[in-house]
Amino acid sequence: MDAHELMLRRSQYICVLALVNARFSILKKQKPPKRKTKRFWVREYLKKREKYGQFHTLFSKLRLSDREYFLRYIRMSPERFEHLLTLVAPYIEKKACRSRDPVSPAERLVVTLRYLATGDSQQSQSFNFHIGKSTICHIIQETCIGIWNALSDVYLKSPSSSSDWEGIANEMFEEWNFPHCIVALDGKHVMIECPPNGGSQYFNYKGYHSIGLLAMCDAKYCFTMVDVGSYGKDNDASIFNKSDIGKGHANGLFDIPDPSEVDGHMLTFVIVGDDIFGLKTYLMKPYPGRGLTESRQVFNYRLSRCRRIIENTFGIYTVRWLIFRRPIKAKPEHVDIIIKACLCLHNYLMLTDNAYYAPQGFVDSNDNTGAIIEGDWRAEATELGGGILAIQAKINRYSGDANEVREKFERYFNSKEGSVPWQLAHVRNCGNSYTETLYQSQINH
Repeated sequence: MDAHELMLRRSQYICVLALVNARFSILKKQKPPKRKTKRFWVREYLKKREKYGQFHTLFSKLRLSDREYFLRYIRMSPERFEHLLTLVAPYIEKKACRSRDPVSPAERLVVTLRYLATGDSQQSQSFNFHIGKSTICHIIQETCIGIWNALSDVYLKSPSSSSDWEGIANEMFEEWNFPHCIVALDGKHVMIECPPNGGSQYFNYKGYHSIGLLAMCDAKYCFTMVDVGSYGKDNDASIFNKSDIGKGHANGLFDIPDPSEVDGHMLTFVIVGDDIFGLKTYLMKPYPGRGLTESRQVFNYRLSRCRRIIENTFGIYTVRWLIFRRPIKAKPEHVDIIIKACLCLHNYLMLTDNAYYAPQGFVDSNDNTGAIIEGDWRAEATELGGGILAIQAKINRYSGDANEVREKFERYFNSKEGSVPWQLAHVRNCGNSYTETLYQSQINH
């Protein structure tokens, strides 16, 4: 490289370096772009929460001076609310920050209970409590999880030993004259708004989107085992068979007592369900069809009396928690936790505050002739309309062993030892269409 080329290259480098330095000088002098400032930190009406919000006004007044309307407001007495708060507060309490105080556990619990009790939108709760809508959403979600964590292990605990199952069976027998019945079983649809990209998975045979809820209950109208979150397109027979509950019963994992004698009749411990379910050695359903013999009509009548308990349990559940009377606008996984929280609250109140939650006359009962006196919840459910409906029926095949178990119960109910005084008169007066009547009742409610 000669001297001329070297001087040319050097001048080029100098020019490039000068341009780079000039560019950096310009950038250095430029100020960084300002972040777009918000028009406000919080809306003006939200700043007056402690003065106008329902927790600080209406709730506080009802709590001190109007017990009746306090019960209507959040579905429990003031004493029960205080006890529930002590259980749930550790799961929902938030730490204070420098800029503002967090919403207290008591207010968070009231917001959630009011949302579940009324079914009003989260926007409505925002206006009522003077809390931002997004905050309301987080409060409801976190509090429902807190309710589940605080109550499920105690108030939604499944029977864990044969003595537990025998205790339920004894109460069922005493209340509904059905021996060795460990639980009543049913499945329901919970309406939801169509989830994003949900396709047809949640679309049920009734023509709306839903999540399946399969549940068992005891003689105290408390849920004992539940399966939540199945697709609305599924029927309850397939839900039961695929669930941990169904697999556990099929494989003998729940320590169900062995068959034993009742008044000289060897009977198996069984679940009772309606004609939707498949007949199994551990699950009894009515004899189908018309033109049944009188002894089979008696069996259907006795089973339908006992099975009413799960219908009543669902009735109380949906009348008290009106969130289930309209489509729930939330992600399916959030709907699942709402359902679970209400299941826990139902059992909690049935066991601790049932004088209000399910007072005398609220559930079905019998007169001295065996006729059913319908509970008050049915009138309320009719007035409220829609919400949670029976899952679609499906004809199921059954084994000879299962039919033999059913025939043993049939013989017991028609024996001198197992009959009740009014059964024949009731069957002869009402005809033999128990299966049809029971299914139609389920659809209507």
